[in-house]
Amino acid sequence: MNKENDVVKICVPSTGEGLDSEIDPRFGRCEYFVLVEIKDGKILNVQSEKNVGSEQGSGAGIAAAEQVIKLGANIIIANDVGPKSKDILDQLEIKIIKASGNIKTALDKYINKAI
Repeated sequence: MNKENDVVKICVPSTGEGLDSEIDPRFGRCEYFVLVEIKDGKILNVQSEKNVGSEQGSGAGIAAAEQVIKLGANIIIANDVGPKSKDILDQLEIKIIKASGNIKTALDKYINKAI
């Protein structure tokens, strides 16, 4: 578990490349992952990464989970995560928080402990 003053790295499956994008309802087949570093309730860094598994015939969820792990995320904010992805993320104690809509709005709710 992260302490209050630690940097938290959050990964959000996204329809676009920034905070104004929507949370993609498809974790494994989202187009992008938006990665956000937060410390002391402030956003320090935002980057986006193309989801390399999004166009795979099968196993997209597993590939997405592996990519998120490599990116160093502690938390995922997503509409839904499939069972195979969830199993992998649970084993590594990566927290999954359910949310939908605008990424910035979801992050504000996370920072304010509303989700």
